[in-house]
Amino acid sequence: MTGVGPTSQRPSQPQDDAAPAPAESPAIQRAARMNAANMVRSLLPLVVICLVIVAWTTFRQSPDVDPIREIDPATTVDLAAARASYPIQYPQGLGKDYVPTSARTDAGAASEGDPVTLEIGYVTPSEEFAGFVVSDDRRAEPLAKVLDGAQAQGTVDVEGRSWTRSTAQNGETVLSREDGVAIVAVSGSASDEELETVAAAVEPYSA
Repeated sequence: MTGVGPTSQRPSQPQDDAAPAPAESPAIQRAARMNAANMVRSLLPLVVICLVIVAWTTFRQSPDVDPIREIDPATTVDLAAARASYPIQYPQGLGKDYVPTSARTDAGAASEGDPVTLEIGYVTPSEEFAGFVVSDDRRAEPLAKVLDGAQAQGTVDVEGRSWTRSTAQNGETVLSREDGVAIVAVSGSASDEELETVAAAVEPYSA
C-alpha cells in the first residue's frame, strides 16, 4: 500500500521570456556611417553658399569706410621742438590732398642735449607714400633707412633751396639736405613731383 504524503518541490526559477536583440551586422553599421557622411557632404556646399551670401550681403550693406586714417601731427611736432637742441622744421601748409597718417619722435625719451628725430608720413594725391624725417643724428634709424646705400643723382632746386636727389636701395627717390646740424630727408613711393611738393613745404617750427 502506497502512502500519499507531502512531497518536496523545488521553487520555480524566473525565466526571461524576452529574446536577446540580434546584433547589428558590420555591413549595417558601415551603411549607417556612410549615410551620415553622405549627409554631411551633401549639406556642406549648401552651408558654404549660405555663408557666401551672408558675407556678400554684409559687405554690400556696410557703409563706405575711408581706409586712410588721418592724424594731427601737431602734438608730436611740439614735443620734438621742445626737446631738440636744433631748430625743428617740418612740412607746413600742404593741401588737404596730402594726408598725414603717421607722426613719431624719440623726444619723449631724450635728455637735454640728446639727438632728436621727427618723422611724419603722408598719403599723397596719387595715394602713394611720402615720408619726412629730420634729425641731428645721421645714424638715426629713420635717416639711415633711406640714406644708407643711396646713390646720389645730382641736385635739384626746390623753392630756392638745393636738395640732393638720390635713389635709395629700394629704388625710391630721396631728397635730402643739411641745415646746420640737422639732416632733412623726404622720400617714398610718391612721384618726384609730389616729393618736391613736400620738400617745398618744409619750414622752421613756430610755436
